[in-house]
Amino acid sequence: MQVGFIGLGRMGSAMVERLLKHKHTVVAYDRTAEKVRAVAALGAQGAHSLGGLIGQLNPPRVVWLMVPAGDPVAGVLRQLEGHLQKGDVVIDGGNSYYRHSIARANDLKKDSIHYLDAGTSGGVWGRERGYCLMVGGDPKAFKQAEPLFKALAPKDGYAYVGPSGAGHFAKMVHNGIEYSMLQAYGEGFEMLERSEFGLDLHRLARLWNRGSVVRSWLLELAESALQKDRHLRRIRGYVEDSGEGRWTVQDAVDRGVAVPTIAQSLFARFQSRQKESFANKLIAALRKEFGGHTVKKR
Repeated sequence: MQVGFIGLGRMGSAMVERLLKHKHTVVAYDRTAEKVRAVAALGAQGAHSLGGLIGQLNPPRVVWLMVPAGDPVAGVLRQLEGHLQKGDVVIDGGNSYYRHSIARANDLKKDSIHYLDAGTSGGVWGRERGYCLMVGGDPKAFKQAEPLFKALAPKDGYAYVGPSGAGHFAKMVHNGIEYSMLQAYGEGFEMLERSEFGLDLHRLARLWNRGSVVRSWLLELAESALQKDRHLRRIRGYVEDSGEGRWTVQDAVDRGVAVPTIAQSLFARFQSRQKESFANKLIAALRKEFGGHTVKKR
């Protein structure tokens, strides 16, 4: 089928390539002309503007957005106003906040335009292995766009999960769980690294991936990373967050749901960015004040 694709970053360009391999017709646009030329060389039809992209699509159109959450998505939707028509389907495959997706779906519904929120997981490996897709929105619009989901996902790797917002909500919680898993692996391997046994962390990661109850794709990636750099000496322990971990914790507070592990893994990421913790300095100072404990000077 034919699809307009907006956003050709690492994920977007890989998704376009996968769609092309499955014989779909892709009209692609990105603000960076070089990225458009790159996918055009693979067989996509390039567009030089959002209006030009819409003009190359046959109604009812399906347009896939793969742009950063927040203002970039809102900006693209504003630019698409006046170009989209009744029956068109817009798919947001990025990491938008689910409440924003609900609001956007309601706004577009006034003009009989469908908005699907498609939580997308798979990272840079999705080009080869496929993407896990969690899709929310109108079920008829989902059926209309289903050939695209089928092409992008591995076998049984996509699903309609509920009404508008459900797809991005599921992806938000998915990422919260991911935060916790990453933190657990990080803490465990730090214990191994600091032990007196001279353990080979790459060998252990490889071993645990063969039948252990903690085996996972993340552990396979740990095995790969440790093979390249056994003690990770070339990497700084500075950990970013995509925003979805924050949303998960904030939403859990609103719902009165206890997520202590996810919350702690988020706070650990904040702590990783500090050159030195003021909180720890204050604790050291207080221990000296009440107990006369030694303070290490800078």
